[in-house]
Amino acid sequence: MLATDSWLLANQRYLSVAIAQIQHTLAERFGLTEWIQDSTQLHQSLHDAQAALPAPSALDQLTRLFELSSFERDLLLMCAGMELDSRFSQLFVAIHGDPQRAYPTFSLALTSFSNSHWSALTPAAPLRYHRLIEVGQGNTITLSPLRIDERILHHLVGSQYLDARLFGLVNRAWKSDELVPSQAQFADAIATVLSEALMSPDPPVIQLCGSETTAKHYLATVVCDRLNLNLWIMSAQTVPSSPTDLDQFCRLWKRETRLNANVLLFDCNELESPEPAYLNRLTHFIERTPTLLFISSRDRLRLPQRTVVNFEVEKPTIAEQRIIWQRSLSNQMSSEQLQTLVSQFNLNTATIRNVCSSLKKSDFSTLWEACRVQARPRLDELAQRIEPRADWDDLVLPEAQTLILKEAAAHVRQRSTVYETWGFGAKGSRGLGISALFAGASGTGKTLAAEVLAHELQLDLYRVDLSSVVSKYIGETEKNLRRVFDAAEDGGVILLFDEADALFGKRSEVKDSRDRYANIEVSYLLQRMECYPGLAVLTTNLKSSLDSAFLRRIRFVVQFPFPDSTQRAEIWRRIFPSTTPTQELDALKLAKLNIAGGNIRNIALNAAFLAADMREPVQMKHLLQAAKTEYAKLEKNLTESEVAEWI
Repeated sequence: MLATDSWLLANQRYLSVAIAQIQHTLAERFGLTEWIQDSTQLHQSLHDAQAALPAPSALDQLTRLFELSSFERDLLLMCAGMELDSRFSQLFVAIHGDPQRAYPTFSLALTSFSNSHWSALTPAAPLRYHRLIEVGQGNTITLSPLRIDERILHHLVGSQYLDARLFGLVNRAWKSDELVPSQAQFADAIATVLSEALMSPDPPVIQLCGSETTAKHYLATVVCDRLNLNLWIMSAQTVPSSPTDLDQFCRLWKRETRLNANVLLFDCNELESPEPAYLNRLTHFIERTPTLLFISSRDRLRLPQRTVVNFEVEKPTIAEQRIIWQRSLSNQMSSEQLQTLVSQFNLNTATIRNVCSSLKKSDFSTLWEACRVQARPRLDELAQRIEPRADWDDLVLPEAQTLILKEAAAHVRQRSTVYETWGFGAKGSRGLGISALFAGASGTGKTLAAEVLAHELQLDLYRVDLSSVVSKYIGETEKNLRRVFDAAEDGGVILLFDEADALFGKRSEVKDSRDRYANIEVSYLLQRMECYPGLAVLTTNLKSSLDSAFLRRIRFVVQFPFPDSTQRAEIWRRIFPSTTPTQELDALKLAKLNIAGGNIRNIALNAAFLAADMREPVQMKHLLQAAKTEYAKLEKNLTESEVAEWI
């Protein structure tokens, strides 16, 4: 027989005899001879049952954990007898002389037990404060029916489970994965802190900070397994809102930590700059729960009433990610291919293993595409993904600008070599972000150039409209920007910030609070750009409106000029796909239209629809009609010199 089975049987035997003693005491007090047993035999049976226990009984554990007096212990047993021994209800009827009062009361306990004391009845005493018993409806507190709490009853019998009233608020922590050395180093330190605090009435809060949520959960699980503690997770978003519900949760959870060595991980990772009232409620909840507690959050929470020990948990280092890839792929990739993966994608252990296990084949291109997909779910909620289809042949720019763009592509491709292998990144991440400013009039190819870079580098391109990110509410702009950068970092995507003037205009002198916070917003974005591992591109129509201090912190500045006639002719030669039927188009004549590349594309697309509707190839007449439509939109007039000899 297993030791646990042996304890269960012995524990139930001991509980049964202890309840029988309570029954005997009640019967003797009220002279109910038919219920009275041999006290000597009962005492011996209790002694024998206790001696047979391989470990302390659940009743004795409960008495010690909640510091019950002997009277409180007897009162609890009297309520347990009502549930476990059908004869108790008959005994209560006999005592009260009323068939409607087949239940225990405080009055009965005070009268029956010689060790009674009134303080056991108060709401602050253990029985009621920890909800070990429930007081029913009645005219007076002493005559109201008493009932043992169901969770406590099952505990006395030896059955352990989580209180049903906590279901939906807390969840079992998932099985921990292997921690990499840079993360596992915290396990020893945390275990030392907690082992010293297990018996403390006010243990410290272990706060796990940083964006790596999964590793923080694994770390807490590893520590709890080591200390034989049961870890449960609660989202900050499920904290009860009403004071009554919050009080009940705090009391029940505090009780659970004593009954079954439970520890709570309070997950605040999804919080984004919570409102002060909500933050106060969270702080109040944490400070009302003086038990062993982990907090998982992006930033540190201020807890003035509790001692807090902070740990910053990050994703595996590049070297550790390379080892995880090697093990997960069973060395199917070359060292160069693995270096390319880890230089581009910053993934945690679980994500890397999920990517590898989900692939039917592990060729490099399939693996690369799977990694790109990882960052999309979070970013798709924050920005517009642009499918990069354009290549260098679709971009018509002067040679100087084209060379700068190709330099930017080289920086992205070789950043791991330069920063890691050659040591340029050893002194910190500041200034290592690859940023570019694309300046030029609307339609000159700024977005197209970003698309070309994304296609060249085989990366996702996300367009962020800065005019929608900037908020009039203090702190909201930084929150919006942080969400974008945090979501983008895993996949190293190319971020295209449109309308940079909305945020990066010349910073004004500080005349009021809004000016001061506007400058903070600019500083925050500059700081994130300097640390962002991917490429961040900003576009502006007016380069002159940007602060010179800001421009100095941008690595690449590309001026997109308004195309001259030669460049416009080249754009016209490339604008139609090879599958589009055309007839007698003259690029030199079309180049006389004094418009930017974006307008040229609009005219070409409109002309294609006109020709398709007439079931004809695209001809100059279709382009003329489309040009008139485009010029009307621009509120310009077509001149004779622009369309002379078109038809």
